[in-house]
Amino acid sequence: MVVGIGIIIFRLHDCHSLKGKRKIVKSVVGRLQNHFNASVAEVGRNDVHDRAEVGFSLVGNERAAVNSKIDKIFNMAESLGLAEIIDTEMEIINI
Repeated sequence: MVVGIGIIIFRLHDCHSLKGKRKIVKSVVGRLQNHFNASVAEVGRNDVHDRAEVGFSLVGNERAAVNSKIDKIFNMAESLGLAEIIDTEMEIINI
């Protein structure tokens, strides 16, 4: 079994309230969950209105497949255009 985890840190331009941040984060999380069938959630920076930290996890049989899917998640998150990605992290664990 192979487990892939990742974190995406976004900069939210023109977002001046936590309510506006929630709207953007909810949209990103929902789209990634629906498209990739992955576990996705906001995992940090909850009290900062101009930054968002979204984490996700995947499980698969092959390391290459999990790595490919993580790359596709990063690419889709960027292509959504809802926020600027300023950092990404990923880790793949063989169990």
